[in-house]
Amino acid sequence: MTIKPLRKLGATPLAPVAEAWLERIEGALRDASLDRPRFCRELLCELAFPDYVANWATAVNDDQLAQGTRISLAALDSRNITLEPEYYAECDDAKFQRVKPLLWLWYSFDRLPIGGQNVDLGVRLRRILAPHIFKTCGARFKAFQHVEFSFGYNIECGDDVVVHRHVLLDDRGGIQMGNKVSISDYANIYSHTHSIVEQADVTNAATILEEGVRITYHATVLAGVRVGVQGMVGAVAVATKDVRPYHVNVGIPAKSVRVKPNAPAEAWAASRTSNTKGSE
Repeated sequence: MTIKPLRKLGATPLAPVAEAWLERIEGALRDASLDRPRFCRELLCELAFPDYVANWATAVNDDQLAQGTRISLAALDSRNITLEPEYYAECDDAKFQRVKPLLWLWYSFDRLPIGGQNVDLGVRLRRILAPHIFKTCGARFKAFQHVEFSFGYNIECGDDVVVHRHVLLDDRGGIQMGNKVSISDYANIYSHTHSIVEQADVTNAATILEEGVRITYHATVLAGVRVGVQGMVGAVAVATKDVRPYHVNVGIPAKSVRVKPNAPAEAWAASRTSNTKGSE
């Protein structure tokens, strides 16, 4: 086995400016009375339309400006846009409106030239935002670009969690992630399901990823599934039932094909404890 730790890079020439920008955001979010929609709109205006920072409100109402420009400027403020979870019947509007500006800042930053592939700045910005969005967020959270949520406020996150690119965390029914969970690119974690008869018949069920779980590339974990400690869902697999601790599950539907060599003796047991639903 060859261990290849990540390289450590030096600071970029504009690191002091980025540091000051992040400190400004972190400091502002500590203020419970902060007007979050306005603050996030101002941040996005600086990044996307710097010429309109000082006169945003005037420009939005200026009939002489192109309609598309006015719409784009207005959309910098989360109060002028809608996100899909707002249409869900169980949306807690008080909670969601609190996190919505931060979600909109997160999503919009990723789609701007300054965001995108900008790893260090993006990871650090999302690390600042996550504790103000999630129900709980541990230390050293790391998310890459284009991660999306349902509500955001139903996520419980441990320490050293890593979420890679283009991941969907559907937390309608709640998602719990233990310490050192890793979710690879293009994975989908669900916590709600629809009836096969009536689409509007929705069942929410918490999905649990225990400590050290790995959900690999393009894998899907369905609502209500518990992936046990050090469990792994292989590439493109669909976990429809619980994954036993230290087991590697692959396929559609995902089934156990091996046990990790570092597993304790009890992980080789044929079934989980009786207080969980059937597993594969």
